[in-house]
Amino acid sequence: MTSPTATASTSTVTPAHVRPGPVLALLVASAFVVILNETIMGVAIPQLTIDLGITTSTAQWLTTGFLLTMAVVIPTTGFLLQRFPLRSLFFVAMGLFTAGTAVAAIAPGFEVLLVGRVVQAAGTAIMMPLLFTTVLSVVPPERRGRFMGLVSVVIAVAPAIGPTASGLILSAFEWHWLFLFVLPIAVASLALGAVFVRNLTDTKPAHLDVVSIPLAALGFGGLVYGLASIGESAEGHSALPLWVPLAVGVAALGAFVWRQLALGGTDRVLLDLAVFRARSFVLAVVLVVIMFGLMLGTLILLPLYLQNALGLDALTTGLMLLPGGVLMGVLAPIVGALFDRFGPRPLVLPAAIVVSAALWWMTTLDADSPASLVIAMHLALNAGIAFVFTPLLTSALGSLPRRLYSHGSALMSTLQQVGGAAGTALFVTLMAVGAAAAAADGVTDAAAASSAGVHTAFVVGAVLSLGAVVLAAFVRGSGADTAAESGRPTS
Repeated sequence: MTSPTATASTSTVTPAHVRPGPVLALLVASAFVVILNETIMGVAIPQLTIDLGITTSTAQWLTTGFLLTMAVVIPTTGFLLQRFPLRSLFFVAMGLFTAGTAVAAIAPGFEVLLVGRVVQAAGTAIMMPLLFTTVLSVVPPERRGRFMGLVSVVIAVAPAIGPTASGLILSAFEWHWLFLFVLPIAVASLALGAVFVRNLTDTKPAHLDVVSIPLAALGFGGLVYGLASIGESAEGHSALPLWVPLAVGVAALGAFVWRQLALGGTDRVLLDLAVFRARSFVLAVVLVVIMFGLMLGTLILLPLYLQNALGLDALTTGLMLLPGGVLMGVLAPIVGALFDRFGPRPLVLPAAIVVSAALWWMTTLDADSPASLVIAMHLALNAGIAFVFTPLLTSALGSLPRRLYSHGSALMSTLQQVGGAAGTALFVTLMAVGAAAAAADGVTDAAAASSAGVHTAFVVGAVLSLGAVVLAAFVRGSGADTAAESGRPTS
């Protein structure tokens, strides 16, 4: 149903004989594989510190570097998605990811492994906005909820099952196999792309503003680096004073925003901030950032609790987190269908309440909590999140006019990374502070001190979730309403 763009654009209207279904299916499957790698290294860190002779803080760079690269590359995708056709960008994204996976698979040491992770992340950064924009461009508004449900599987489920996949692999193989198992899948995706991927989206002439790129890199990269370093700083291992990257990030981001506003209305703008004129987009972005931060924060906290407080091994920990990830995958298409019928508000507000209730429930965890209780809590949390992401993503991006799809997708993906880094840093730091406070109060048992730190982190997370509930009460309308808000037709 792709329609021609404005006069200034070069249309790549979908030919009548080209079916978008196979392209969308391949994009979803490929994006799932690349996003899975965002969290696959967490469980492997203890083994890597032994095999590579590095510290835990150094090993964390395999995840921090991935997030940092994503934050730097994603802002450029607004330009890339306008300027280059879908087929070309697919091969660039999957080509980079495949090359990075191959480098990591044969890495003899930490430095080469880190290079592989950075190259992987560059491909991943292009894939997610590419998927968003393609869905918005070729799927009619009345069916977007179902397709965005599949996209939610990528965004939420892939990171959720990353630790499980890592634990299963590491239970039988050494760490190189984390990449050796993925490499043939990436190669197969490239091969299938050569057959099925066609240019379904529109392109138009666009010029790259060379000043905006370093400002975006310093702005978003500085924030993610600073946030990711909070945990290291609390332990006294940070390479830089914490305020340095955060100050650079804030200053550069302010300059970046000024630059984009100055370029507004021209084809040189890197990220068109006109997307923030849509109320539905702003509200949804804030909620997605909060929920993504809470999800990733919980995802890093629960494995630490299960291993440090309950004394479980990495494989058991990964398997315990699997039901929650599977539940999200099962619910995602159902939520999408419900969104198409009822719109976002009847789904988002009850779901936000469930997420908040699950986090308050998690504040009751201690060193004697049964593993079955942790699984039940994780299931409740993931069920709530499953009913949040699809409606918010669909209503947010669907509220934009067609010309802003690529910019909205890039901004949403970028801010998700910032939110994820903030949530991870907040939860890990609060856990460390809480554990240290318990030890200072005379708690000598390591498991009890660890559970005290987890309690502190979950209390703060639960309080933040109350803010999400308040914001969710302002979500309104349906896909048709958000379309009307942006001033475009609904079909």
